[in-house]
Amino acid sequence: MGSLTTEVMGKFDGRGDADKLVYTPIGGGATYQQTRVYDLEYEGDAKDAEAFVRSTLVDSYAEDVHFTGSPAIGDYAFFIDYSMKPGALDLEKEAILESYRGARERSIEISSLRITRRIYVFADGALSPDRFIRDICNSAIHVWSVTEANDRNVA
Repeated sequence: MGSLTTEVMGKFDGRGDADKLVYTPIGGGATYQQTRVYDLEYEGDAKDAEAFVRSTLVDSYAEDVHFTGSPAIGDYAFFIDYSMKPGALDLEKEAILESYRGARERSIEISSLRITRRIYVFADGALSPDRFIRDICNSAIHVWSVTEANDRNVA
């Protein structure tokens, strides 16, 4: 069994004002950038798994894909990874798997797919991720973790 972690980001997406992520302004010039992380468990060849990702999960004109498993963007204060809880309805995941199941030819067998939203936050001063978590994540349907710039997972 193989596993593949990929991060997909928009080629034309720049950093945005982090105040857009929260209900009340933070101030201080913090910015953010959002990506998607796909964790794929599969049977088959690693090159075929990468080809599946490129052909199904990435718009080659508008998006870049990183297969390293490490964060695709640097210089962040922290990033928040959040995804649907197991058992919660994830329509994007279901659409991807339905498309995969309907394909005439399959070079890999997918056993698991997890989709995570990653929000990088950039700030000059100290900024707590708690405000972002409170306003972005819903504890009824999401699980999340925070990774600070020193790569210490804090939640």
